Amino acid sequence: MSTFHIKTYGCQMNERDSEALSCLLENSGHQAVASEEEADIIIFNTCSVRDQAERKVIGKLGILRRLKRDKPGLILGLVGCMAQNHGDALLKELPQLDFVTGTDRLHTVPESIRRIQQRQGRSAEIAMGPDQFVELTGHHPGQICAFVSVMRGCDQFCSYCIVPHTRGREKSRPQQDIVDEVRRLVDNGTREILLLGQNITAYGIAETRHDDSYRPDYSPFADLLAALNDIPGLVRIRFTSPHVRFMNDHFIDAICSLPKVCKAFHVPVQAGSNRILKLMRRSYTAEEYRERIAAIRSRLPEQAFSTDVIVGFPTESDDDFAQTRDLMAQVDFDMAYIFRYSPRSGTKAPKDYPDDVPDEVKHQRNQILLDDLAAGSARRNERFRGRVLDVLVEGVSKRNAERWTGRTDLNKVCNFVPVPGIKPGDLVKVTITRTTANSLFGEAVMGS
Repeated sequence: MSTFHIKTYGCQMNERDSEALSCLLENSGHQAVASEEEADIIIFNTCSVRDQAERKVIGKLGILRRLKRDKPGLILGLVGCMAQNHGDALLKELPQLDFVTGTDRLHTVPESIRRIQQRQGRSAEIAMGPDQFVELTGHHPGQICAFVSVMRGCDQFCSYCIVPHTRGREKSRPQQDIVDEVRRLVDNGTREILLLGQNITAYGIAETRHDDSYRPDYSPFADLLAALNDIPGLVRIRFTSPHVRFMNDHFIDAICSLPKVCKAFHVPVQAGSNRILKLMRRSYTAEEYRERIAAIRSRLPEQAFSTDVIVGFPTESDDDFAQTRDLMAQVDFDMAYIFRYSPRSGTKAPKDYPDDVPDEVKHQRNQILLDDLAAGSARRNERFRGRVLDVLVEGVSKRNAERWTGRTDLNKVCNFVPVPGIKPGDLVKVTITRTTANSLFGEAVMGS
């Protein structure tokens, strides 16, 4: 029996792929181990969204080249977005690498390993498309919160984004397949699911766009949420990431009315300047973004929003940045991922626009937004002090063994003093006694 270790870089989709690949390898007779030193097979699940992520992997493979000299039978594999982006060129550049597998071909990894173990040569599996893809649905047992992939790829082709090139065009899973997967998870103890898709509000649309069933005011994703909401034993439904273009009224009706859909929404904005949004090819304006957020807020007494922002996009002026800062202040996000622009080969932006914003300006703008965000998050979290909130228990806190941790409906991390008898998966009431920009702190209520 061979042992394997998977190192994951990047997004939640990669985390889900690593889990599913781990289950596949275990079912193929291999055994997962906790460290690279114990492994006969080391697999890197990679990200290409930012250049820094790729450099980390290259550096790590350089270190492992020495390990492979000392352990000749060691197999090194690279899967995911970086594999899809660079393909068999990686085998030429990195002689220590044994196989490269793209995002649509993860199901072929056991066969690639078998061929290498039988000395049949190195391999690159990077074919892409619906006929090349097999959804892996394995999950590790006992998860309170589980990731579920509902679609892959993206048809938007934003000018800065590598995802359509590394994940392909949009491919949605049948609704019943997703419902069946979630039922199995719930039967094994899962209480909360996070639905994953690069452009999740476009779920099901690519499959209907060219026939009579397509309507711009209809959301197949809303129907999926309704079906999942009916599953007994499932407590919470989260999802990421929606695109403003597909956040129609049908979708908003669903997320506001379905009780199991958590009222915390991650809606990437990327910029607050319409000029920059147009260069990014985001297909909405800042005004349309604000209107969709306002439409949700008008329906819900309490909600939370998070977002993604890019600073330093080519030609971004002080005025463009000020508009982004203003939009973030107006929406008053609870949390944001803020990135400095870096050109990605294969995307449109580096071909059409010079990377002309100096690095020091990118760093400065990044820090300004981070400071704004920290102040706003601290202020918004303060409103929970003294309140009693429902917290889905995840387990003992990793930082303090005397406290337990979980999340509220609004996706707030809550660390709390437990009461006797609680266990992971319980929904407990917690009195909030202290808050910071990042977390809530409190005490569980007896009898909750």
